[in-house]
Amino acid sequence: MNSIPLKKIHMPHWGPPHARLSLARALIAGLLTISASGCAVGPNFTAPAAPEVEGFLPGKLSSPDPGAPTPRVPRQHFVRGEDIPARWWAAFRSPLLNDLIRQSVESNPTLQAAEAAIRIAQHNAMAQRGLYFPQLSGDSTASRQLLSNAGNVPPGEPLSLPQTKYSLITNQLAVGFTPDIWGANFRAVENLDAVTEQQQFQLEAAYLALTSNVVTAAIQEASLRGQIAATQRIIKIERNLLDILKRQFNFGQAAEADVLAQEAALAQAEQLLPPLEKQLAQQRNLLTALAGRYAADEISQKFDLAHLKLPANLPVILPGKLVAQRPDIRAAEAAMHAASAQVGVAIAARLPNVTLSANGGSSAYNLAQSFTPGTGYYTLAASVAQPIFDGFTLYHRQKAAEAGLKEAEAQYRAAVITAFQNVGDALRSLQVDAKAVRAAVLAERTAKASLDIVETQLNAGQVNQLAVLNAQQTYLVAAVTRVQAEADRLSDTAALFMALGGGWPADCKGSDWRQCAMGEAVTASASQTGLLQ
Repeated sequence: MNSIPLKKIHMPHWGPPHARLSLARALIAGLLTISASGCAVGPNFTAPAAPEVEGFLPGKLSSPDPGAPTPRVPRQHFVRGEDIPARWWAAFRSPLLNDLIRQSVESNPTLQAAEAAIRIAQHNAMAQRGLYFPQLSGDSTASRQLLSNAGNVPPGEPLSLPQTKYSLITNQLAVGFTPDIWGANFRAVENLDAVTEQQQFQLEAAYLALTSNVVTAAIQEASLRGQIAATQRIIKIERNLLDILKRQFNFGQAAEADVLAQEAALAQAEQLLPPLEKQLAQQRNLLTALAGRYAADEISQKFDLAHLKLPANLPVILPGKLVAQRPDIRAAEAAMHAASAQVGVAIAARLPNVTLSANGGSSAYNLAQSFTPGTGYYTLAASVAQPIFDGFTLYHRQKAAEAGLKEAEAQYRAAVITAFQNVGDALRSLQVDAKAVRAAVLAERTAKASLDIVETQLNAGQVNQLAVLNAQQTYLVAAVTRVQAEADRLSDTAALFMALGGGWPADCKGSDWRQCAMGEAVTASASQTGLLQ
C-alpha cells in the first residue's frame, strides 16, 4: 500500500495554511466526485423474460367433464385469464375454514419467523448503505508516564533526574472514507436489497403454503369423518344382518357357519374404525399446530364434506402472469439478482482502491490544557491499494461468483419448469376427478341397491351367505371410495390455487401485510366476477 500524505502540520513548503486546506479540500472533493460518478463493475441484472408458451397443457384447455348426465355430480369450469382472488379459500364457502385460516395467519410461528428474516435482511442492507458515508470515530486517552533520563520536563513538574513522571491526555477524532469508485459498495447494497426481496417472497411462499396446508388438512379431516360415517353405516347394516341370521338360526333356517361368517364380517368392518379414528385425531393435531396452538389447546372448528362446497368456476391465469405471481419463482429471480451483484463485488475487489483518512485532536499534560491553543494536531492522508499477487485468491473468488450466477440461473429455470408442472398436474387431476366422482357415486348407489335386495332376500331366506358377504364388502368399498373421490376433488382444487401462486396482491408490503392479504375488499371484487359463486 502506498500512503500519500495530503497535509501534515510540519510541511511549510506547501504554502500558507489556507492554501494547504484549499488543496486538501479540492482533492477530497475530486475523489468524492469520482466516487459518485464512477461506474459499477459487473453485470447489470435484468429480469428473465416469461416463457414463450400459451398454456399449461398441450392443445386447448377443456373444463372437467364428468361424462353422462346421470348420476348428476357438481361441474367445474376453467376460466382462462382470470386473476386469483386474495382469499381464494373463500371459494369453498365454509365460514369455519375462513375463521381457522385467519387464526393461523395471525399465530403461526413459521410466518413470524419469515417476518423476522425480512427485518434481518432489511437492517443488513441499511448497514451496508452506511459505507456510502464517511466513518467518524473518537477516542480519549489518559496516561501516566515515567521516563528515564528525560531531556524535557513538562511545565510544572519537578526535575528529579534521572527519572521524570508526568501525565498525558490525548483527545482525537478520526475520519475515514473509501470512495465507491468501482461500485463495490453499490453492488454489495444491490446484493443485500435482492436478499431482502427474496425474503419477502419467502414470506409470501410461507403464507401460501400455510393457507394451502390448512385447506388441505381441513379437507382431509372432512374425508376421514366421511369414511368413519360410511364405515359406521356398514357396521349398522351388518349388525342388522347378523340379527336376521341369528333369528333364522334359532328357527333352524340358517346354518351356524353362516352366523359365524357374518360375525367375522362384522368384526372386520369394526376393525376399520380405530385406524380411521387415529388418523382423525392426528389430523386434528395438525390443524391445531398450523393454527399456532398446542395440541392440548385444540381448535374448535370441525370439518365435514357437507359444509365444504366445490368451487364451480376455477380461474386459470396466463403463463406470463404465473411467472410474475408465484412466490417461489420470484424468490428464485431475487436469488439470481443477488448472485449477479456478487459478481460485481468480486470484480471490484481486484481493482485499485482509494481510502481517505483524517485525524485531528489535541494532546496536553492535563485536561485543562487540552482545550488551549497550541495543543491541537491533525493529519490528512490518502492511500491507494492495488492487489499485486495473492495466489489467485481474488481471481478464483470472481470465478466462483460467476459460477454462482450460472447456478442461480439454472435454479430459476428449474423453479419455472416445476411451477408449470404443478399447474399441469392440478389441471389434469381435476379433469380426471370429475369422472372419478361420477363413477364412485354410481358405484355406491348400485352397491347400496344390491345390498338392499340381498337384505330383503336374506330376511325371506332366499339367498346364501356368500352373496350377503359379497354385497356387504362391495358396498363398504364403494361408500369409502366415494368419500375419498369427493375429497380428492376438493384437494385438487386447492392444489390448483396453490400451483397458480395464490392471490397475493402486488402492493402487499410492510408490517400491515396481513390486513392487505386478508382484506375483505379483494373478496368482494372476486365475488363480483363469479369466481366464488
